[in-house]
Amino acid sequence: MIKMNLQYAHVSDAFAGYQAEVSKYHHQIIDKTGLGNDFLGWYTLPFDYDKAEFELVKKLAKDIREKAEVFIVCGIGGSYLGSRAAIEMVQGIFPKRDVEVYFVGNTFSSTYILQLMDKIKDKSVYVNVISKSGTTTETAIAFRLFEQFLVEKYGVEGSRERIIATTDKAKGTLKNLATQKGYQTLSIPDDVGGRYSVLTSVGLLPIAVAGLDIDAMMQGARDAAETHKSELIEENPAYQYAVSRRILEAKGKNIELFVAYETQLSMLAEWWKQLFGESEGKEDKGLFPASVNFSTDLHSMGQFVQEGSKDLFETLILVEKPNLDRAFPSDADDYDNMNYLAGKTLDEVNKNAALGTLQAHHDEGGIPNILITLPDMSAYSFGYLAQFMFIACGMSVYLLGVNPFNQPGVEVYKKNMFRLLGKK
Repeated sequence: MIKMNLQYAHVSDAFAGYQAEVSKYHHQIIDKTGLGNDFLGWYTLPFDYDKAEFELVKKLAKDIREKAEVFIVCGIGGSYLGSRAAIEMVQGIFPKRDVEVYFVGNTFSSTYILQLMDKIKDKSVYVNVISKSGTTTETAIAFRLFEQFLVEKYGVEGSRERIIATTDKAKGTLKNLATQKGYQTLSIPDDVGGRYSVLTSVGLLPIAVAGLDIDAMMQGARDAAETHKSELIEENPAYQYAVSRRILEAKGKNIELFVAYETQLSMLAEWWKQLFGESEGKEDKGLFPASVNFSTDLHSMGQFVQEGSKDLFETLILVEKPNLDRAFPSDADDYDNMNYLAGKTLDEVNKNAALGTLQAHHDEGGIPNILITLPDMSAYSFGYLAQFMFIACGMSVYLLGVNPFNQPGVEVYKKNMFRLLGKK
């Protein structure tokens, strides 16, 4: 399914030296005995997910798609990045869909929030608020605003039918609020952390409302889990990626640059950055995850990558088959001197740009490249890629010697913000 090409990374010769560690952590993952083992539920999730809740998600999505014009997803970090990445990857940037899906609760920007409220004021609106605790400030601010918006628009009873809370199944501020007000709830599994949650109700409801096939997505995740069961690095592409990251880091490559040549993968890069950045950036350790979208960013960042400091490597995501394509037309006058492209497809141009850039960055710039190729940008492929990245991330961070599933540093800015705002 996923094709790994490491010939431009020059890491394979060092795999043998990591096998003993990989085998140790492999068994800690499958036995759920490693650091942060309370949050290893993602590993078996494609098989043991809550089937009843999965069917409820599909029913809710069907009802919403029949009644709504707008679906507001209120969440931050893992509560929105995965679903937005999936939706844009599969449907593109300008999709034709029955229900528009918008994301709030991920910013304090007053202009963004109020412009969105104005945009949807005359539409039929449903809201999905997503938070394990219900105390995340960005999300709580947005939800109060949009909850009151619905009450003013539909009344208390009418708004109750239009709000779904995805939260802890038993406790927390949002769970208590939803119970008191009678909102429909979906549950976040206790053993799956936010950035690993896209294949739970957290991601699946927005994804299904947008019209994606979540059955195909879960099948992709199951197939990825089956494909990556081996503890042997040579047989496990996810472990190859995990180990390659550590080998390149040991060579002084401290920045991993996620590169895509499809604009609709920009949010996938944002999801990837949270997954790896929040998982391994601890104890003064970890690669810095950054991203670019080529060829767009070749006209801004390309110069630095080619000739700047050599402390980075690239992880390049390629797609064999785009969602749409067409041949470039010929012109009888050829005043723009572009007839050399006539008959070639737009995707062919894009792929040759990728190949030319790879050759420049690797052969002349000395930049190592890891190539990961997907067959397409379908729901199945997203599910497969998500599970692949979970497995790779878990192993890669265990090899670093830190807990992949906590995020103690995130709490520091919150304490300072609460102090400045006068929260007691």
